[in-house]
Order: sequence, then C-alpha cells, then structure tokens
Amino acid sequence: MDILEYMSNQKYEQLTMITDPGVGLKAVIAIHDTTLGPSCGGTRIWPYESEAAAIEDALRLAKAMSYKSAVADLPLGGGKAVIIADSHTQKTEAMLRSFGRFVETLSGRYLTTTDVGSTGRDLEYIRQETKHVVGLPTTMGGSGDTSVMTGLGIYVGMKAAAKEIWGTDSLSGKRVAIQGFGKVAFNVAHHLLKENATLIVTDVYKGAIDKARQMGLEVVPPDEIFDVSSDIFSPCALGGILNSITIPKLTCSLVAGGANNQLLSDSHGDELHRLGILYAPDYVVNAGGIINVEAEIGSPYNIDRARERTERIYDIMENVISLSKDKNIATYKAADLIAEERLASVQNIKHIYSGN
Repeated sequence: MDILEYMSNQKYEQLTMITDPGVGLKAVIAIHDTTLGPSCGGTRIWPYESEAAAIEDALRLAKAMSYKSAVADLPLGGGKAVIIADSHTQKTEAMLRSFGRFVETLSGRYLTTTDVGSTGRDLEYIRQETKHVVGLPTTMGGSGDTSVMTGLGIYVGMKAAAKEIWGTDSLSGKRVAIQGFGKVAFNVAHHLLKENATLIVTDVYKGAIDKARQMGLEVVPPDEIFDVSSDIFSPCALGGILNSITIPKLTCSLVAGGANNQLLSDSHGDELHRLGILYAPDYVVNAGGIINVEAEIGSPYNIDRARERTERIYDIMENVISLSKDKNIATYKAADLIAEERLASVQNIKHIYSGN
C-alpha cells in the first residue's frame, strides 16, 4: 500500500510512527479528521504479524472513529493508536508511560482511551505523562470502563434492527451467536440474558471461555461460531471477519456487534444487503464507548447524560435503516452518508472567522 497516496485519497491528516527500543515500544497513532474537534480513539495493544498490518489497522480504525463521532453527534474527530505487543505478556508500565509521552507531543490533537488489550490501569500509567487521556477510572474523576456504555449501545441498536426484521424489538427467545467474550461482549450478554435470549459464544482466550461457562452459556470453538444456527450474529472481537469466506456460512437475519471494521471490504456490506441480512453498521451501534468518554470532556462526568445519549443509538439505527430503504442501498452506505453529511456541513462554516 502506498501510504501517503492512500492517506491523501481518504483525507487523513496525520500518521505518527513511534519507537522506544529501551522499553520495547513500537506504536502507531493515526489521525483521520479533526473537523468536529480533537481526534479521539482508544489505544489497541495487539501482537500484529507485521508493521504494515498495524499501520493499516490504525488507519482504518481512525477513520471509523471520525464517522462514529459524526453519526453520534459528538464534538470529536477520529483517531486511533496501536501498540505492537501482546497485552498479556509484553505490556509494561515503562512501555505505557513512554507511549504517554509521545501522545503529549501531539498537543491535544489526539485524546486516547482504552481499546482491545488496554485497561483503566493502563490509562493511569499513560496519564502520568500526558493530560490527553479520557476514560480514566472513576476514582480519578473519569468516566470509567467504556465497555458498559458500549454494551448498552450495541444492545439498543440490536433492538432497533430487530424491530425492522421481526416487527418487535423484543429479543426474547432469539439465538445470538457472540464472537469474542471480552468486556464489551460480557455487557451485551448481560442485557440479552435479561430478555431471555439464548447465547452461544466463543473466544480464543481461556479466561473468557471460563467466564462464559460460569454463566451457563453454550461455548463453541472459534472456527465454528459462523456455522451455528442463530437469529443474530454479534462480532465482538477483531475486524475483517465479515468476508467472502464467512458470509456464506451465516444463518442469521441480523449482524450487530461491538468489533470495529467488521466488513473486510465494502463489497461484503453489499453482499449482506443482497442476501437480505440486516447489517447494523459497527460504528453506529458501538458508539457508546466514545459517547461515554465525551461526557467527561470539559465538565464533570455525568453518567445519566452518557446513558441518555447512548440510548439514542436506537433512534440513529432507525434513521440508518430508513435511509437504506429509501435509497435502496446497504446500511453501511447509509451510515456513511449521514456521517459525511455532518462533516461536510461543519467544514462549510470553517471559512467564517470567529474572532478567536
């Protein structure tokens, strides 16, 4: 991939490569768009197979954050950081604090928070070196664990989509296959179990599987989750899992989950549309996390405000479905149009001098 040409075509603003050999730090920070405000997105800690894979993931995730904040009507842009490391065996205080120093050099253009492989404790280390951190533990005045609101948003988005398919937003009796059983999936499961849905889950980590079994959930091997009979498939692990290999295996009517960049390419969103499988765009339904951290920026964190704005994802998902039907386009295209329209409308006022 020609990185600079790709960034230019996709309207990225900045890509920062980071190394600190003394602490084993190799990282990438991508900033897609700051039209609406400072870029904001989590720090993902993952043992990528190559530096190229890490860069591509950071870029894709940053753009998704721009669209996520735009659709959710937040005053934030899109950014993302990835640290190339195994969060279970290689993550250290020194590595995280070094990363925090590099975040500080961006002077507030990028606000970081948690993502796959990072925790609230990790943010505490990063916060020692930079003030540009959100989603800190509540004991430090932050909004706390983002997975709670993320899970709520996925759940209400799932209900809105269910209403379109089955004429009711009740999920009672629905079979939901959940890929990945980390913090977000656990919170989604919490809501689904309250509605008496039947859950089938998988994960690559033993600890997650043990937790699922303790909850009495059916567990299947990772390579079998696409084949199980289900009404809803909920991807809550990594991206790119909706592709030409996995889509033909799906038995569901609805795809709605927490993973970012679930579609390997746009063509796979078109394929789901052609097959009549309703796809709830990932950055629409998983926006609860960014909504939660935005609720602490510039004012004391208010959980009621965060919850109320997260519950609006139900209405946003309805709008996406309505636009999809009106224009006879895939839901991912409808969501993109809504996001791009907001970005363009704000860009149009940038030429007006505000006097500040």
